[in-house]
Amino acid sequence: METMIEKFCQRYKLPERTLRVLLSSMEERSFPKGELVVAAGERNANFYLLKRGIWREYALKDGVEHTLWFAGAGDAAFSSWGYVENRPSPVYIEAVTESVAYMISRPVLETLYNESMEMANFGRRVFEQEILSVDNATLAFGAPTAKERYLTLLEANPELLRHVPLKHLASYLYITPQSLSRIRAGLFRKKK
Repeated sequence: METMIEKFCQRYKLPERTLRVLLSSMEERSFPKGELVVAAGERNANFYLLKRGIWREYALKDGVEHTLWFAGAGDAAFSSWGYVENRPSPVYIEAVTESVAYMISRPVLETLYNESMEMANFGRRVFEQEILSVDNATLAFGAPTAKERYLTLLEANPELLRHVPLKHLASYLYITPQSLSRIRAGLFRKKK
C-alpha cells in the first residue's frame, strides 16, 4: 500500500495526510479480472483510487474496442460523464487484472470538499492532473509514428507490457495487433 500512497501523492502533488483523510472515508473493494467497473449506459458517479491492479477505459465503435486510457496502482479512475454530469457513460471501465480499489461516492466526496479547504484543493489537483494527462496523451498521439507512440507509452507505463494484452495496447495506440508485433520485433532485433 505504501507504494500506492507514494505514487498517488507524487502524481497529484498532495501531502500524505490529505490522502490518508480521504482513504478513511473510502470503502475498499476487490474486482476480479475482467469485471466491468462501469458499463456503457450506466450512471456511475463513484471516484476510485487503485490500490492494486490495472484498469482500462474503452469505447466500442462498430463492434471494435478502442482503449482510451489505463490506470494502475496510485491512479484515480472514474467515469467523467457519471461523476461530472450524472449522465450514463458512453464507455466501459474494466479491471484488466485482479484489482483492489478504494471507492467513494460523489456526494460523500463533495461533503469532504465542503468541510475542508485541504480536501477541496485535493479535488482540484486531481482534476487538474487528469486534464494534463488528457493533453499529454493527445500530444503523444501527434507523434509521427506508431513506434514513437509505443515507446512513449512504455516510458510512461512500463508495467502495462507485463499485464495488459497486446490487443488492448494496440487499440490504445490506434494500430493493429499485427503492427504492434512488428514494432516490438523491430525493437527487439535492435537490442541484440
